[in-house]
Amino acid sequence: MLAFSLVDGVMVRFLTYDDVNRITEYYQKNRIFLQEWEPIRGESFFEYEGWSRRLSQLSQLHKHHLAYYFVMVDTNKDVICGVLNLSNLIQYPFYACQLGYSIDEDYQGQGLMSLAVKSVVQWLFEYRGYHRVIAGYMPKNKRSERVLNKCGFEREGLAKSYLLINGCWEDHILMANINQDWIAPDASE
Repeated sequence: MLAFSLVDGVMVRFLTYDDVNRITEYYQKNRIFLQEWEPIRGESFFEYEGWSRRLSQLSQLHKHHLAYYFVMVDTNKDVICGVLNLSNLIQYPFYACQLGYSIDEDYQGQGLMSLAVKSVVQWLFEYRGYHRVIAGYMPKNKRSERVLNKCGFEREGLAKSYLLINGCWEDHILMANINQDWIAPDASE
């Protein structure tokens, strides 16, 4: 299984069906904390049955290389302390995708998300052959801005009323990290 060690006891790895309890607990625990930064979620998003169905769907997206869903796990406590997802994966001629992430309220401010983002982006560039990772953050989200800056993302612009977050259309600063060592894949493959 693909896994990256971030610091002693905290790792990043693919989300698996075995995580259904842990991912449900993560979103239940952080429901209020993440509300300001995420779309309005239906009740099933916070329930075991909803995550059980969602994990089946995510495994199909992963299998077909259409999306990747990672979790940060505190192995000392056996809990998920953050999530990262790579979605809208498009190859030729774009070779790009979008990055999203969140972290448990109790784990923020420790540099863990920066380490996780760097690991996931490096993997995507080196092993999946992508050229660009796109991310956006709301201008008021200074923590997310710092994460992206620390991870080599550069500002590309402002998207007005970009995403429906917590019931309101929110502007987002658009950022990208470009693989400077990108090599075109063999066209015969």
